[in-house]
Amino acid sequence: MRILRSDRFAAIALAIAAIAGLLVANSALGSGVNNILHVHLGWSGVADLSIAHWVTDGLLAIFFFIVAVDLRHEFTHGELNSPRKAAVPAIAAVFGVLVPAALYLVMAGGTQPGGWPIPTATDIAFALGLIALVGRNLPKRIRVFLLALAVLDDLIAIVIIAVFFAQSINFGALFAAAIMLLFFWQAGKPNKLPWLRPILLSIFAVLTWLLVYNSGVHATIAGVALGLVMKPELAEKTVHSILPFNNAVVLPLFAFVSALVVIPNMPLWQMSAVFFGIVIALPVGKLIGITLGGWLANTLMRVPRAVGINGWDLVTVAAVGGIGFTVSLLMNELALADDPALSNQGVLAVLTGSAISIVLGGLLVAWRSRVNTRAGGHERPEDGLDPTD
Repeated sequence: MRILRSDRFAAIALAIAAIAGLLVANSALGSGVNNILHVHLGWSGVADLSIAHWVTDGLLAIFFFIVAVDLRHEFTHGELNSPRKAAVPAIAAVFGVLVPAALYLVMAGGTQPGGWPIPTATDIAFALGLIALVGRNLPKRIRVFLLALAVLDDLIAIVIIAVFFAQSINFGALFAAAIMLLFFWQAGKPNKLPWLRPILLSIFAVLTWLLVYNSGVHATIAGVALGLVMKPELAEKTVHSILPFNNAVVLPLFAFVSALVVIPNMPLWQMSAVFFGIVIALPVGKLIGITLGGWLANTLMRVPRAVGINGWDLVTVAAVGGIGFTVSLLMNELALADDPALSNQGVLAVLTGSAISIVLGGLLVAWRSRVNTRAGGHERPEDGLDPTD
């Protein structure tokens, strides 16, 4: 189980699954697999989803549960537990959202303005996995800054999903979900029958998800809410238990399903403005936005150069921040749901833009790691491995 919890494994599994999805979609198996994924399972009036949507709306809630637990930990005990600590990565994260969104709107706003959220996300698993793979001797503060930046970026993504992609709201279902959430929180308290606690937690978690799904709010928000209200110690134990399943099943399955698109049979220059807007906004927008925001924050906060993230280290983090992948693919599905052709181009654009960021970020990470090694630094970043496991 130890290897399944590592950032390196998560990044490799995501990449392999996405490549597999593209290969299958463009092979003789493509139509058959697509037909299977569109088979509906569930209960009419309760949760009647296709297999693909059980992955994107159901299983992905587990990923967002883990994100929410990480968020709370960082805000209470980690690198974001004070306004001063949070200021620099927060400003960098905000600029890392605004600049890609603006760049997309300049390039593709006339074609599909609603696609602006797609290039705004940073994939925590892939970004940290890349550093674990090729940046083993980077100073720990770089990984910590990237983690804080990605966590804040995901917080912004959660807000975007909740605000901009909600359907007509069923407030009755939303109120009932809040009640189930309260029961879930209460069930997390120790009791005289410890075997009963996981059963109650599972029941209330499923009911919360079902009610959020039927409320018109995107169902993955249920995972966020559950992660935020669960007792911290219990939440961390839960994450430790489900992380192998998340890394080995949830994220790869989502990447496979999302990448299952047919590559259009047309020259590159005939692709839509949406495609080019995302391809450029992800690597270039993130690079400019995070670098500019980080520099501005360091200047305003007067962060000492010796302890801050600046110069080429900041540029390196900004380049890695362009790996959108998981959340960008989800944003693409939500933003371009009404246009399957554009949605397919959006998937290809997210994969292409993320690939550019992987190459550029990987080269910079490897270079900075060698520079740090020659300078006598031998800090090795955490990679998600638990030495006690």
